[in-house]
Amino acid sequence: MEIGTPAFSLAIVILVVLISLTGFGIYVSFGPPANTLEEPWDRQED
Repeated sequence: MEIGTPAFSLAIVILVVLISLTGFGIYVSFGPPANTLEEPWDRQED
């Protein structure tokens, strides 16, 4: 596959989007925004 082809550009775009979404998910799960998340099991009282 040559570098200048549209298929190569599309593959790069898809790869960048996938890596960006993965990074954003990790940031939301473990970064500062995770402090506002609540544990659903902590709300329930037995």
